Amino acid sequence: MYRIGELAKLTGVTPDTIRYYEKQHLMNHNIRTEGGFRLYVENDLQRLRFIRYARNLGFTLDSIRHLLAIRIEPNDDGCHNSKNIVQARLNEVEARLEELQAMQRSLRDLNDICCDSDHCITYCTILEALEQGAEGGKS
Repeated sequence: MYRIGELAKLTGVTPDTIRYYEKQHLMNHNIRTEGGFRLYVENDLQRLRFIRYARNLGFTLDSIRHLLAIRIEPNDDGCHNSKNIVQARLNEVEARLEELQAMQRSLRDLNDICCDSDHCITYCTILEALEQGAEGGKS
């Protein structure tokens, strides 16, 4: 059995994070010492690792809650529902990647128009381009 501090160290989170997950109904603490300290078992460790990995993949707490429910009480639609949750997250990531690639192109363009010399004290091509973009409503 693990105390909350031990569980936190094993998973790289803080005890406050574990308490937060408990408040969000992602974790339970059914066992306590006589002194009132929370005690956790191996299943709790595995559950916390599941939550941490899902968080690292950017899943929302609500999505993680659904995935955990599927994991704990599998049903005929469990795999399909899990796939739908993962597909939705994948779609979000792909959309964000497209946004980041567009941002990267714009930043490269700004970088490339810079004269990069000391004589640009009164006129900076980057600042001018940013101002024109702001006036033109570019984003």
